[in-house]
Amino acid sequence: MKNKKAILNILFLLLVFGLTIYYVFRGEDMNALREYLRQSKVEYWVAGVVLVVLFILSESVIIFYMMRSVGQPVILTHCFLYSFVGFFFSAITPSATGGQPAQLYFMKKDKLSMSVSTLILMVVTITYKAVLVLIGLLVMIFRPREIMEFLAPVMGWCYLGVALNVFCVTFMMILVFHPTLAENILIGGLNLIGKVVHLKKQEQWRRKIHSSMEKYRDVADYLRKNKMVITNVLLITIVQRCMWFFITYLVYVSFSLEGVGPVAITTLQGMISVSVDMLPLPGGMGISENLFLQIFRPICGKEYVLPVMVVSRGISYYTQLIISALLTGVAYLTIGRQDENKGGSRRE
Repeated sequence: MKNKKAILNILFLLLVFGLTIYYVFRGEDMNALREYLRQSKVEYWVAGVVLVVLFILSESVIIFYMMRSVGQPVILTHCFLYSFVGFFFSAITPSATGGQPAQLYFMKKDKLSMSVSTLILMVVTITYKAVLVLIGLLVMIFRPREIMEFLAPVMGWCYLGVALNVFCVTFMMILVFHPTLAENILIGGLNLIGKVVHLKKQEQWRRKIHSSMEKYRDVADYLRKNKMVITNVLLITIVQRCMWFFITYLVYVSFSLEGVGPVAITTLQGMISVSVDMLPLPGGMGISENLFLQIFRPICGKEYVLPVMVVSRGISYYTQLIISALLTGVAYLTIGRQDENKGGSRRE
């Protein structure tokens, strides 16, 4: 069943990738694109790749820091691998749903507590989403003119993204701080569905909901007891997200473009992430490229917007995907292997 789901995810990824390539390059002059790419300053691209790696490793630092705060004997190099695994599976699954289950798989192989690991990853998710909400709300409330004029063609997507992220974070916070209310809502919804359609495993679903709520109670307890830890994690996450969004400015400068500052371009890239983060597409593929072309055409000009988008998206998503895929392979080959080999020796 898991293999079938993985195959379907890969096929869906390839389908979306194929459609994206067709949409982006349809009717474009590929010789002109190659010439623009050839004239750019590659050292800025290298800096962008470094930021991608630092972006991923920032999550590793967060996981290591939080695990140590609750006394878990975690290894920093394994935390690096957990993060690469998480980003790889998040990149290839709709709405990034595959990242945390994959991370938990490797944490289990490392014999870490599953309840603690789940708690830590849930806090990581909440802070990760909270930063997007913060960016979206700040832009929507203060509406800086130099930002809003470029967002004008895609405001519908921005409003949708902000609304979905606010709903997600609000719902997660209700689950954490009002688990009894959340459990009553979910059980009520399950009962309502049970009256409309016959559910064969309704009691099993009820037990799963109750078990999940216990985990959220643990998260609430952790947040109350570790306020300074959460503050530090939030600050690290803000820096982490800004590093990733800043890649677009590095690419912009690599083509010798000027006129719009780093804060504006970083914020605009952040708003693209806010808009696509909750959409059921792997890595926001397709819609991210579309929004980029619409927002950055007046900034880069008609000639340069495609090369800037190709390089920026290539570094921030596709390079991240390739690096994470390679390190995920390393994780499969290393994490838990020592114990397996010992087990094999004992059986012999």
